[in-house]
Amino acid sequence: MNNCLNYKGYTGNIEFSEEDGVFHGKVIGIKPLISFEGDSVSLITEDFRNAIDEYLEFCDENDIEPEKPFKGSFNVRIGAELHRKAVLAASSNGVSLNSFVEEAIRQRVG
Repeated sequence: MNNCLNYKGYTGNIEFSEEDGVFHGKVIGIKPLISFEGDSVSLITEDFRNAIDEYLEFCDENDIEPEKPFKGSFNVRIGAELHRKAVLAASSNGVSLNSFVEEAIRQRVG
């Protein structure tokens, strides 16, 4: 089962509230909170697409650049000792820390 929706380059996660009997979700990978819900697959899909369209329309009307998800950079906080080990391992492999971390992530996510 796929728990995500995709539209215009944006991805929304989907969860189900048994208590409320409704699917709900939010767009991931951007700072603005864009949420959506529906009590069926077709309704949550429609609300997700409407939420994206409304966000893009709001940005356009207010001369704001819409935030693009998954820009390719992010901050990671790790312990000092792990940081040291990663820098040393990267250096001994003749690559930058960024390349070292990128390869480690690639190996884990496929």
